[in-house]
Amino acid sequence: MAPPTDPYKLLQVDPEADPEIIVVAYRKLARRYHPDVAPGAEAAAMMVALNRARDLLLDPARRTEHDRLRGATASGSGATGSPPGGDAGRRHADAVPAGPPPGNASGSRLDFGRYAGWSLGEIARVDVAYLEWLDRMSIGRRYRDEVDVLLRRAGRRGEAKRVEEPRGLFRRR
Repeated sequence: MAPPTDPYKLLQVDPEADPEIIVVAYRKLARRYHPDVAPGAEAAAMMVALNRARDLLLDPARRTEHDRLRGATASGSGATGSPPGGDAGRRHADAVPAGPPPGNASGSRLDFGRYAGWSLGEIARVDVAYLEWLDRMSIGRRYRDEVDVLLRRAGRRGEAKRVEEPRGLFRRR
């Protein structure tokens, strides 16, 4: 079986993954396919492909060029079999676009995914679970403060209550 040619699929990372995530994913896969651990031609070919993918994605200029070419291929004539919508549609292939925003915008607007063009406030009124997902993902890092406020308002995140415990010899102080 030949390794995948797309470095993101090969390393099993999201196209918005930070370099630290890419390194962690590479190390995990390298432990599995290293020639000392898994002898054989397939493991050696996989290791070569992993090294190339890591080198490509950790070099900012090469990664930008790769993403540009990848986006041009996806938004082409449709011969590649990728879903319409270009890059955002490919990243979230299982996500169906939500359509136009309902109005009464509040907060930052998203420029990716199912709710592209929607504000965080509009999303909070329609799909709080998406905000929880966005809070966990690295792509939502820039929205974390706003998402936190919206999740607290929706009752999905409570205030941290401190419970006073009796102090003793072996208890934390």
